[in-house]
Amino acid sequence: MNNSFYRKIMVATDGSESVQRAVETAVEIAKVSGAKLYAVYVIASEGFSIIYPKNVGWERAILEYFRAEGKEATDYVENLGKVADVEVEPVILQGTPANELVDFAERSDIDLIVMGTLGRTGIQRFLLGSVAENVVRHSKRPVLVVRGETA
Repeated sequence: MNNSFYRKIMVATDGSESVQRAVETAVEIAKVSGAKLYAVYVIASEGFSIIYPKNVGWERAILEYFRAEGKEATDYVENLGKVADVEVEPVILQGTPANELVDFAERSDIDLIVMGTLGRTGIQRFLLGSVAENVVRHSKRPVLVVRGETA
């Protein structure tokens, strides 16, 4: 089945177990629709220079650590894509996660955004915020939120 409705699908990944279901779902949708899959990891870098002053050199080390983590997360998606015969393009961005995901989807003419969530409620959600919620709220593209394991 080759449905041209989804030509480009984006899956947001942070490499955690909680997004595995979202990644698997995105790969499956890309497979049945013949879409290209973009595996997007965002380095949330705001505040690094305050926490790790530039003169200490920590900012560069922290960014390198997160780039390596991002590569590992997107490699996981690429490997699942290879098994399913789905073309996957890894993308590592830097900035505020929700903003970067929404902007990338718009710039790249993404047809569907797939994201995971832990389904937190109450004070946990208030304290941690919700990238998925912000993407749903601000994206002009359809967003599929796949619930992971509840923490």
